[in-house]
Amino acid sequence: MDPISVAVRRGPFVESVHLVHAVAVRDGEVVAEAGDRKLITSLRSSAKPFQALPLVRARDDLDDADIAIASASHRAEPEQIEAVRRLLAKAPASEEDLEVGLQEGRPPQPVYHNCSGKHAGMVAACRSRGWPAAGYRLAGHPLQDEILAEVAAAAEVEPAAVETAVDGCGVVCFALPLERVALMFSGLRARDGGSRVAEAMQVHPQLVGGAGQTDTELMKALPGWAAKGGAEALFCAAGPNGTGVVLKTGDGGYRALRPAIAAFFARLGHDLGDGFARVPVRNSRGDIVGEISAG
Repeated sequence: MDPISVAVRRGPFVESVHLVHAVAVRDGEVVAEAGDRKLITSLRSSAKPFQALPLVRARDDLDDADIAIASASHRAEPEQIEAVRRLLAKAPASEEDLEVGLQEGRPPQPVYHNCSGKHAGMVAACRSRGWPAAGYRLAGHPLQDEILAEVAAAAEVEPAAVETAVDGCGVVCFALPLERVALMFSGLRARDGGSRVAEAMQVHPQLVGGAGQTDTELMKALPGWAAKGGAEALFCAAGPNGTGVVLKTGDGGYRALRPAIAAFFARLGHDLGDGFARVPVRNSRGDIVGEISAG
């Protein structure tokens, strides 16, 4: 099965082509695919809905915004920063407890890092479980051991089969074949606490990504779907009918994702419209001089 081909056109000619691999799983079976279903990919931030599960299980004082921001890769929009700070206060914890570091191009406080919601959720989970907050992000900490076990169980593999490394924010990250990632998202709602995570993301899509972000826009376009993007042009989604979807641009090019998502979701019976299918190419004057589209 060939991958999805996404062409970048300027006027009448093609300047670049991106190849996107995609898999959809329902009831444990692959129902649609393009490219290499066994391609190993790092989940990076797409793992956040699963990393939030220990938090949801540990605390009964969370609202939907708390859970959504713990599952987020935010753009430091005011509403998002406010949600992180509310979750920290609930933990209770301070910004100094966030072992996230600083992020280039953002204000020099850890709360503005795009993963600060995830880190706040991890500290809050540790507070409730009686685990030390220091080092919560490191391999060997009981929280990270629990998350690794959760990822493995959702992917229906042994923990030793999950490759691990260190994410950009300092937390353990995971790598699996695309087919296993799609399986994980197909069963998100079946995990203990998974329905709460999916529902919170759907209620607050603007917290999960932000204005114009692909995961936020897909959740607005398709009610009932929970979606989460990841670094290096990974995109994952969980449908209301138990369908899990994953797409990965082979070269890590984000600009190919929206047209590829539109093309792949069309195979699943969902029309996302030209807002996804055709991404304009603009010059420095703001003029539309081409487009990015699949096929």
